[in-house]
Amino acid sequence: MIRSLVRIFGLKAPRSKGSEPYSGSEAETINRISRALEALEPDRARHIAAFAFILSRVAHADSNVSEEETREMEQRVMQWGNLPKPQAALVVQIARHQNLLFGGTDNFIVTRAFKETATAEEKAGLLHCLFAVSASDDSISSIEEAAITQIASELGIGREEMTEARRAYRDKRAVLKNLPL
Repeated sequence: MIRSLVRIFGLKAPRSKGSEPYSGSEAETINRISRALEALEPDRARHIAAFAFILSRVAHADSNVSEEETREMEQRVMQWGNLPKPQAALVVQIARHQNLLFGGTDNFIVTRAFKETATAEEKAGLLHCLFAVSASDDSISSIEEAAITQIASELGIGREEMTEARRAYRDKRAVLKNLPL
């Protein structure tokens, strides 16, 4: 099961001779999510998995994923992937696990893979979803905003498009909250 999940995400799992890379309840959760993703057509599963991983990347940027951010990610994955709520929740869970395990090393790899398969409209949609996830707890921190800017750059999204997307979330940007109008 772990191999199929790693294949879907296009990542390499840590291996120790003769053992699963995860243990206990973590392995059970990852196995359950892997089975849910295996039911999808492989290209679609990879696209949705990359989308969820990138959302998780922004949610983890400040080292704290709030309940609001998790719910927003689930909602966005449901809409993006046209998935039922339980399956979207599983996809978000695995994305969060993958981000915790591999985030530092695989952030760029997953984003590049998404860039290669996504249309311009999908990239723009992802950008808006990144802002929505980071704003879900009523504040986009400067760390989250920096992560979104980095992701936009990796996706090949230009400065104008980034500025336009950010403008829609002006009232949620922590850097602007205490400025006089």
